Formats: sequence, C-alpha cells, structure tokens
Amino acid sequence: MKEKLLPEVETTGNSKKLPHTVAALAYDSVNPFELAVASEVFGFERPELGVPWYRFLICADEPRPIRTAVGVLLTTPYSLEHLAQADTIIVSSSRPGIVPVSPALLEALRQSYRRGARLIAFCTGAFLLAAAGILDGHQATTHWAWADELARLYPRVRVDARRLYIDEGQIMTSAGTTAAIDLSLYVVRQDYGADIAAAVARRMVVPLHRDGGQAQYIETPLLPVSDTSEPFHSTLTWVTSHLQESITVEQMAARAAMSPRTFARRFQATLGTTPYQWLLLQRIALAQRLLETTKEPIEQVASRSGFSSAATFRLHFQRFRHISPQAYRHAFQREGRLESSSVLLPLE
Repeated sequence: MKEKLLPEVETTGNSKKLPHTVAALAYDSVNPFELAVASEVFGFERPELGVPWYRFLICADEPRPIRTAVGVLLTTPYSLEHLAQADTIIVSSSRPGIVPVSPALLEALRQSYRRGARLIAFCTGAFLLAAAGILDGHQATTHWAWADELARLYPRVRVDARRLYIDEGQIMTSAGTTAAIDLSLYVVRQDYGADIAAAVARRMVVPLHRDGGQAQYIETPLLPVSDTSEPFHSTLTWVTSHLQESITVEQMAARAAMSPRTFARRFQATLGTTPYQWLLLQRIALAQRLLETTKEPIEQVASRSGFSSAATFRLHFQRFRHISPQAYRHAFQREGRLESSSVLLPLE
C-alpha cells in the first residue's frame, strides 16, 4: 500500500477539516524564483494571522530530481498524482519551445481543470496552459517579451500584454517575474480578504498592489538600429535629439526628402507604425527617463519631452503606459530613496 505523503490536516471532533491545498508544479527548466514566490506566499505557516493557512505541495513532473532553469536540482516527495487533491495549481514559467513538456503533465492540467481546480500561470507558464487547451477562448497575459509568441502559437487565446495579471475566474495568469508576487497576493486577498493579504505583503516588504500594467516596464528604444547615414534614418536621428521642439510629420518628411505620403508608407514598412505614433512613443520614452532620473516638476518633464502642456503629457502617458507620470516616478525612484535615507519599517 502506497504511503500517504500529504501533510497532516486539522482535526475537529470526529471530522477532518481539509485546508485549501495549493500545488506548485516543478518540471525541467522551471523558474526557481517563481517557485520561491509560491513557497513564500502559500507555503509558510502563518499562525500569527489567526486563520488556517494553505497546505502547500511542490509536485514534480518526473520521479527524479528536476533541473531548474539555473541548473539547481530539486527533489520533492510529491508527484503529478497529488495534483488530484489540489484546489489550486500554480504553473511557474520556463523557456517555452526550448524544453519539451511531457504529455502526462499537460493531461494532468486538463484533468485538474475539468474537476474545477483553480489554475494559476506565472509568466510563460501560460504557454503550458495554452498547450493543454485550457486558455482557448480566455483572456490571458504573460511577459511582454513573449506575448506575441503566445498569440502566434495559440490564436484562440486572447492575449493582453498590458496587464500585470488577469483573473478569469478559474484561470489566472500573470506577467513576468515579480508580477507573480502581485498575483499571489491578489489570490490571498480573494481567499482571505484585504486585511490578511496586507499582513502577508507587510511580512514580505512588498506593496499589496502596484498601479499600472506591464506597459510601464517595456523598454522603448529611442532609435531603431540601422544605417543612420541614409536620409530616412538620419531624420529619425535628428528627431530623437530634438524631441523638445515642435515637430510635424511634414517637417520629418521634408528632412527625409520624401512626400508625406511616401514617408508614411516607408515608416509603416520599416517600423510598423505611423510617424505620429512613433514620435509620441519617443517622447514618452524620454519622459520616462526624466521621471526616473530627475526631480524636475511634471510641467518641466512635459516641456522637455516635447508636449504642449502638462495636461496633454499626462493624457498620453496614461494612454501608453497605463499609469500616471507621478505614480511612475514614485515606483521607479523608490529604490533610490530607500538607499539615500533612513526608513523605519512597521514591525507587524
């Protein structure tokens, strides 16, 4: 008879009360950071919170040591068989398309979905749910660098790369790396309420909620790499050094020795966007750098980035980055403030 390896459960009178079981999958090239996030949030006992905490398992895809993405070997007594007793299953990221995933793992995910388990994918873990057919017809997110690939491989998945995480009820997906923390705390909030989730966040010294979406983290190059001596690209070089000036598409076309229509066609073919949209993105990228590295007032950042007013700047920044300029500055200058000042953290 196989030995039962599941953790002990609470006993009340003559009946056993089963806590909510969270299982994190371990498979070849899994991201150890995201496994650690799941362990930190759901795995540590928290008696100080006064509520029965989760029962946490790490379930291996194969009955052997699992080699993580950084080469560290991981062993666990739990296997895919134990997923049948999990209420929530977490799929951490790996390198999609590089390391094959076993059919047994995909089938275990399908069975778990059919029986009603909550499925959570961190970052590129969404590729596994998509490969199992679980994301078909659903909205999902993943790391912005992999979003186009996810949409290409699985066209029935409605990929939204703007969001830090998406709650589709039984299915939840998150963006890259630390968005796994965001989603995990969101799950705790759904299960236990805001007070408990806030207490966990304080223990981890992280915010309970971050404003904005992935757009604020996507790097926007100021200029595509190409031959800058050619008139078209020399025009782009000139524009990026004169962003604070009033520049029209007609002026850009004239510098490139093209008609506005020809210039727009060349722009679309080369950069996949319109001259106006590209110019706006360059100004937003410059504003981001100013917000990150200076303490200039928002009005001055707007002016130096080429926006006619602070109100116009705020409107476009919110539209492109899904966060206000002030909130963006607060998020990206926080580390510098902590390094340069003495901060007392609440010991709760």
